[in-house]
Amino acid sequence: MITRRLFCSTLAAIGILSATASDAQERFITVASTTSTEQSGLFGHLLPLFENASGITVRVVALGTGQALDMARRGDADVVFVHDKAAEEKFVAEGFGVKRQEVMYNDFVVIGPKADPAKAHGTNGKDILEGLRRIEATKSPFVSRGDKSGTHAAELRYWKAAGVDLDARKGAWYRDTGSGMGPALNTAASMNAYVLADRGTWLSFRNRGELGIIVAGDTKLFNQYGVILVNPAKHAHVKQADGQKFIDWMVSPEGQKAIADYKIGGEQLFFPNAKR
Repeated sequence: MITRRLFCSTLAAIGILSATASDAQERFITVASTTSTEQSGLFGHLLPLFENASGITVRVVALGTGQALDMARRGDADVVFVHDKAAEEKFVAEGFGVKRQEVMYNDFVVIGPKADPAKAHGTNGKDILEGLRRIEATKSPFVSRGDKSGTHAAELRYWKAAGVDLDARKGAWYRDTGSGMGPALNTAASMNAYVLADRGTWLSFRNRGELGIIVAGDTKLFNQYGVILVNPAKHAHVKQADGQKFIDWMVSPEGQKAIADYKIGGEQLFFPNAKR
């Protein structure tokens, strides 16, 4: 009996040591990013290229920007790759991030029923503020992510700039979902409602129903993405060297070309604009 127990204990110890050795051999970083980079398919395109070039595996946790930054504040990520410049700059100013670097941009669009019952398209389909005023005035169904993401933060800024006090005017017409971009688009499709989306996720979205782009092209809809290394002075376990390799690759000519090369149906989803 003692011999059998000793044998089992030895096997268990070998298993633990093997798992530990396996984990030690794999080089990986954790990137807290947005649902838009994940659900648009961009990471599915970029990460194999980076991993082949560096030997570093990237584990992505796709959240709203606010949640991604909170995750990094807790030290649960090595890098953040998000799209809310004000929140990113605050993150760095608070000492949680080393440096913010711009990587790429796309734009937001207002998606809605092709019949456009609110007439949000207006005269040229480019005025986001007038479009939102018309949606609120007609109490047309509108789906909000409501998840403290970069898209949600932008939506709230647009409502405020349009002079719409959501706290006072919210009602049954405004659906606060607390969800990512893909689920929010699915909700809008099922309700035949308006929704603010990033163009990349919309282009990769297939469950469109009767929805189409209603407002686009307003300069206010510009959507910048930034990447930040989590500060190892705050969290000593941050993989500084490998995290920086990921950032350096993203802003390098190779990484920038890979971003530009990602297309759906021949249409480019993201536009590289790293400053080197």
